[in-house]
Amino acid sequence: MGLGKTLQSLAFILSKADEGPSLVIAPKSVVPNWDIEAAKFTPSLNVKVLNSECSGKRADLISSSGPRDLVLATYGVLNTEAELLASRQWNVICFDEAHQIKNRTTRVSAAAMGLQAKSRIILTGTPIQNHLGELWNLFQFINPGLLGGWSDFKARYMMGTALDEENKSFLKDLVQPFILRRTKEEVLEELPEKNVYEQIVELSDKELRLYEATRKNVEDQLKKKKKDDGKDDDKVEISFFAELTKLRLAACSMSLVYDDWTDGSSKTEALKGIIENLSGNESNRVLIFSQFTSYLAQVRLMLDKAGMRYLYLDGQTELEERADLVQQFQNGDCPIFLVSLKAGGLGLNLTAANYVILLDPWWNPAIENQAMDRAHRIGQKRNVTVIRLIAGHTIEEKILRLHETKQALSDEIMDGTADSWHLSMDDILDMVSPFR
Repeated sequence: MGLGKTLQSLAFILSKADEGPSLVIAPKSVVPNWDIEAAKFTPSLNVKVLNSECSGKRADLISSSGPRDLVLATYGVLNTEAELLASRQWNVICFDEAHQIKNRTTRVSAAAMGLQAKSRIILTGTPIQNHLGELWNLFQFINPGLLGGWSDFKARYMMGTALDEENKSFLKDLVQPFILRRTKEEVLEELPEKNVYEQIVELSDKELRLYEATRKNVEDQLKKKKKDDGKDDDKVEISFFAELTKLRLAACSMSLVYDDWTDGSSKTEALKGIIENLSGNESNRVLIFSQFTSYLAQVRLMLDKAGMRYLYLDGQTELEERADLVQQFQNGDCPIFLVSLKAGGLGLNLTAANYVILLDPWWNPAIENQAMDRAHRIGQKRNVTVIRLIAGHTIEEKILRLHETKQALSDEIMDGTADSWHLSMDDILDMVSPFR
């Protein structure tokens, strides 16, 4: 959230630096930030980036690391070099954006559990994105056994649609002593103003007709599948999300779903108008996020045709290039930065931006908030304006309704509020029902 988690962790690592080497595991987009922050605030630490070494030299780097050494690596390297990283005792292990290990059945989670350390830290702005099982897995890494075994935890806290008050209070009391939480409300005096608003984009009649036909087809498929399965439970299958993705893509641009579509995109035209308006002030710097790299590719074509300069980052961008792109944007070398939400929606410091444009809404508002926080964080000196582009009378407006009626599950445990956040089968069917 840009509230100092990296600096606090570096201070802790520095306080124990003489006891042995420490390890930080972070997303690909975040590793360069650790390198930069360590050089700035803890220059006495010897930073080594494991990703920069060829596979054959990584064993030497790890075995030769000693006191005051800080080894940085990505989650990808944790996966591929799990046995090597687990072969030695670390001083402090820190997992940044630790929700990457939230799923207990994944390889990356298994690799994390195999590591040895005297002290363990996890950093995340979204400790629970979907269900309480994610919280159990995070605590299984930092404090194994505190929340009991998996089967017992699941039976006590995850059966039914919500926690009863007694279990909720008991779980909160268990985890609270191990959580250091700093919210933006606590640092409002240190942050400039942030304004968030939705700009509804009216689709053309032709776009709306094709969208409606697509919606009806998806609705029929999902209702048929639910009927054929004959299940009364509330389980949401992955295939359902694939169908919803068709609607979300169509809301951005029909050509993302239909190859023969040639009539353009109302949303892309609306974005072009916003950027042209903002370009009238040379001091404006704009971050543009989308979950779909296919849609960002269309936005790039629009910017190219308009002769607008921009930077681009997605999951395929190499570490060194990421750091260079961030530096270019922060230095004011380019006014527009296109970023895929998955690759750059967390961990990056992009305080040069005073505008953030979200091209498509995500199910969980906490993910969107993290994207906004690339600009609205400690170090930002200007007011930040966030614009959500929402295609009217589509699934995107219904996702916004979902934001209003569902609370993030993390708040239930972190702040003790009442209702959990999850996407039910009823939510899915509402997404594909006729717009009202």
